[in-house]
Order: sequence, then structure tokens, then C-alpha cells
Amino acid sequence: MSMQRQKAAAAVNRLSSTPAARELVPSDPELSGRWHRHGVPSPYSRWNYHPEYEVHLIRVGTGRYIVGDHIDTFVAGQLVLVGSNVPHHWISDLQPGEVIEDRDVVFQFHADWIRQCQVVLPELVDVNTLLKRSACGIEFLGATARAGAEEVEAIGETSGAKRLQHVFALLAVLASAPRSEYRTLGNAWLPPTDNHAGAEIIDRAFGFILQHLRADLSLSATAAVVGMSDSAFSRTFKRTSGQTFSDTVRKLRLAEACKLLRDTDLPIAAVCDRVGYTNLSNFNRQFRRQHGVTPSQYRSQERRR
Repeated sequence: MSMQRQKAAAAVNRLSSTPAARELVPSDPELSGRWHRHGVPSPYSRWNYHPEYEVHLIRVGTGRYIVGDHIDTFVAGQLVLVGSNVPHHWISDLQPGEVIEDRDVVFQFHADWIRQCQVVLPELVDVNTLLKRSACGIEFLGATARAGAEEVEAIGETSGAKRLQHVFALLAVLASAPRSEYRTLGNAWLPPTDNHAGAEIIDRAFGFILQHLRADLSLSATAAVVGMSDSAFSRTFKRTSGQTFSDTVRKLRLAEACKLLRDTDLPIAAVCDRVGYTNLSNFNRQFRRQHGVTPSQYRSQERRR
């Protein structure tokens, strides 16, 4: 495993001491939402959830991210709308001691603010479909992502009526995105409970999985790491994370495969081996099921971009 992947795995493993936390987003009665920038490592970069909607822009770097039950890789320019109370975290590929300044730009706003605006600005009902869809997490693509990123940046660079203009422009861009320029990321997420014991188990499991993607991972081995019986661990994992253990392992392996296909010239068989698949046919089948294309087609598509 490369140093960068070891670092990313270690970052996820540190979640074992930081259960999915309810972030308290400071509110300012003179502003329509909270805008801020942060780098990594940072106290703001952690596995968390909050009742506010969040538009999240990645300005630089690569890595893996988790939004609800969706796990994938990210690159600079990614723009995501995270729904109310949906857990999320972005984990960068960092060299030892590396710091990335201003990696993230975030704009957070509360549903109450939208509802109050709609009382006097009925045109804003157009965003209701967008906000409802965000319960699954939404990643924006192409021209919509680029236009949305410009508006997110502009919110932080302006004030007064100009700032509000960019807030509404951002909502309009996202709400009017053509179907080809957004994708929903996972299943609608139920508001999480403050089950810190369950969250700690999931954290430790994620860390173990990411450090052993190439190995013959089993539920039994992971259950032993967290000190539980197989059946108890399986139930806790599904209840707390929203997905089964096998689905989680599959998604993490395929996310790592995407990164290797995009960033290296390794043969498909070597990528298969690097992410823990022992059968190339099964790897191709699972990859196509997840991404709708074969590994070779995915690599070709990524290199044409």
C-alpha cells in the first residue's frame, strides 16, 4: 500500500476516537447562511452531521469521501449538496506532515431560512425538489458544477445585497441542473441518533477495512477486531451505517479501483489484485454493477475528460 493510501486509511481510522458528531453551525442573524473555508488537517474536517443543508466545494486535492451510505473518491472541483442531518466526511490523500490550505469552501443554511423566504418570495418553492433530493446527497457535474463553484466562492467575497444575489444564484444553478449534470449519491438518510457506542464500532471497522482492502476481508475478522460476535456486529453495522458489511467492503474496494484506474497505468488485472479481488471476472462484474461501465471503459472515459 502506498504512503498516501496508508495516510488516508489512517485518517479514517482516527474516526474511532471521533464518532459522527453533531456539528453546531454558528448562526448570525444578519446573514442568510454560514460561509467558510478550511484546509486539512483541521477541526472542521471530520465525520459529522448537522440540521443545516451544506454546499461543499473541494478546491484542491484528491481522496475519498463518505456521504450517507455512499463511498467514493473525489478530485478538485467536486461540488456536493449534503442534506439535513446526512453524515459526511472528506479524507484527503496526504503525504506525512502535509497540510493543504483552503481545501474546502462550505456554505451552510437552515431549512427555516428557506421556509421564511418562501413566505415573501414564492418563486423559491422551486428549490423544494432540490432540497428533498439532497437527503441522498447530490454531486453536481460539468457546467453546473463549475457555475455553482463560482457562486459559492462569490458568496464569501461579497456582502449585503451582492452576497444575497450570489446565494440565490447558487440555489438557482443547482435547482435547474440538467439531469446529465447531477447524480444522487446514496439512499435517503434517516436523522442519525447519538449512538456513540455504535458509531465507535463503525469507526473502528472502517479503519480496519481500509487498512486491509487487499486482504481476504471477512465479517468475522472485523467483528473480532471490535470485540463482538459475528451476528451482533452485523446487526450493529447495518443499523448504524445504513448498509451491510459486504456492501461497504465492495464500495471501498471499487472506489480505490477507480482511483487506480484514473491515476495509474496499471493493467486491469493488477488493479483487481490491488483492491482485494481474486477473480478478474467477478471484479469486472462488480465494477460494472456499481458504475455502469467496465474498468477499461471507465479508464477511457476518465482520460478523455
